[in-house]
Amino acid sequence: MVNRFKPISISLSPNVQKDDVFLALKLLFLPWKWRRGSAIKKLEEEFKKYLGVKYAVSFNSGRSSLYAILTAINPQKNSNILLQAFTCNALVNPVLWANLKPIYIDCDNNFNINIDLLKSGIIKEQAKILVVQHTFGLANNMAEILTLAKQYNLIIIEDCAHALGAEFNGRKLGTFGTASFFSFSRDKVISSIYGGMAVTNDDILGKKLESLQKEFSQPSLFWIKQQILHPILLWLIILPLYNFLDLGKIFLVVSQWIHILSKAVSWQEKRGLKPDYFPKALPNALALLAQNQFNKLEKFNAHRKKIADFYYQELKNSSFGLPEKTNNIFLRFTITHPKAHEILYQAWHTENILLGDWYTSVIAPLDTQLDKMQYKNGLCPKAEDLAKKTLNLPTHINISIKDAQRIVNFLKIYPKNNGN
Repeated sequence: MVNRFKPISISLSPNVQKDDVFLALKLLFLPWKWRRGSAIKKLEEEFKKYLGVKYAVSFNSGRSSLYAILTAINPQKNSNILLQAFTCNALVNPVLWANLKPIYIDCDNNFNINIDLLKSGIIKEQAKILVVQHTFGLANNMAEILTLAKQYNLIIIEDCAHALGAEFNGRKLGTFGTASFFSFSRDKVISSIYGGMAVTNDDILGKKLESLQKEFSQPSLFWIKQQILHPILLWLIILPLYNFLDLGKIFLVVSQWIHILSKAVSWQEKRGLKPDYFPKALPNALALLAQNQFNKLEKFNAHRKKIADFYYQELKNSSFGLPEKTNNIFLRFTITHPKAHEILYQAWHTENILLGDWYTSVIAPLDTQLDKMQYKNGLCPKAEDLAKKTLNLPTHINISIKDAQRIVNFLKIYPKNNGN
């Protein structure tokens, strides 16, 4: 029987299944396995094998992984680093924490960096480091970017937080740059609530990353417990009661307020500050959770493509702008509409459907202080325009074709004359 109080949700740890909950419950009573154990090395070895890289070094988040890469590269203080707008503060903050200056390049209609503008930015800013973000799992044109890298002696760091398993010209993303990083955050391709991986084929950089992993040490037992509790409480209480007198939502907010659970993004990060639990190494308990989902990666991504194919078919003649048909893994199915924010609101308040709002601000989350990110309004007009009209549809393993049909039926109430 369908629980009418449980929403169709795009976030709230969407990948969690029963086996993940049972594993978390088991770990809750094995605190001696929380920090140290064999799972860390096993995950790193399997990650190396999957990508075909020499080094894969785990950390407790994608931002810790990026910070480690920047620290290992060790550019001169206040050096310019190129990155795109239409991103998350989790990308910008490690740049700030490493005492580097973010230089924002506007994006294209495909949500990724505008390569024509990138070339002029390289010349103007005399930057030597570029972070290439594969937004929503949509691959950048790495052939053109690598040509620019060779021409201007650029260090390329790939942001694969959305792109584990995605490819460009038959080659996995994360294997093109000098280094790359992945995220295992609660709403990413695979999830251990928090977690990340830095990868490289460069021996010097790889050895430095391994040293930094030891230097960063493990997060606190309290912090680890917060992450272990997340899938348990979400599965058993928060989602089933989400709309029953708002008990699920209230429980989530109160749990985060009294620190039973952690937030995805802290208040410090919205102001460019660094919480004390970053950067850290990946603890063994979270490596076990990540490994459990890594084992299901192909199943996850095949399901995402199946749901995406359904959206393409059902929305092809609608008022919505659809993503390019590339070899994307479709972490989310991203569409555009001038009334995107209204649609997000109506879906939630009338249909009990939580659609995605990556990114309703040019730098997410919405309440991020842009001045602290060193971003000025008007700097990247295309990114700012996309932030007003972009919304995401869920594709994760817990979304069925029946759920997707409900979403499509709701979206089709918006006629073509309201379209792009």
